[in-house]
Amino acid sequence: MPLPHFLALIIAVILAAGATLWFAAHAGLPLPLLGLGLLAGAGLVRLMARVE
Repeated sequence: MPLPHFLALIIAVILAAGATLWFAAHAGLPLPLLGLGLLAGAGLVRLMARVE
């Protein structure tokens, strides 16, 4: 992957995370609840991933 594409991918991920935090705070969702939901989602994705 060329460096400009890699840097653009990093920027996109950082902007998406910032937008998620902003929308959650704007909606009144407590950040610990958001973190718990993200942790549960990450665990679910990990369990669904096929690891050999």
